Amino acid sequence: MRTPCPGAFRLLSAAAAALLSLGVAPLASAGDAAGCATQFEEAQRIDMESFRDYDAQTFRDGHVNEAVTVFASGAVRYGIDAIMAALDGHFTQREAVWSWTELYRVVDGCNSAFILYDTTYVIPSSGFYQHALTGVTYTHRGNKWLAVADQGTLLP
Repeated sequence: MRTPCPGAFRLLSAAAAALLSLGVAPLASAGDAAGCATQFEEAQRIDMESFRDYDAQTFRDGHVNEAVTVFASGAVRYGIDAIMAALDGHFTQREAVWSWTELYRVVDGCNSAFILYDTTYVIPSSGFYQHALTGVTYTHRGNKWLAVADQGTLLP
């Protein structure tokens, strides 16, 4: 068994202290379930708020390239480019009102997570109103959470 070099430990400790003094938070490791849960809380909030706030780039960046969306209408889009094309009117017209309430959540450490929301999507000028259950599945990749799939189920 090798003994770690004391100088290397001091160097790593100094580097970590320097990053913390600059306000750089340590990254969650694969085994750091609490850190991943904290990261997930922020990622899912950003996902929902970026859609609400018409921030297309942030919304796109929060998804894997091979993401899938099943809209409440039953329409399906495969890949983030197709999803963004389908949502183009939302992001460009900036009129719809999106609201959500979290109903259920499960986070599997630093692997995957799922949230079920009660959602409402309203376009005032056209009178469009949609009430749905929306489930979003996330994966933890490259030390961040990304949406993999979302599915809407229309409610009366």
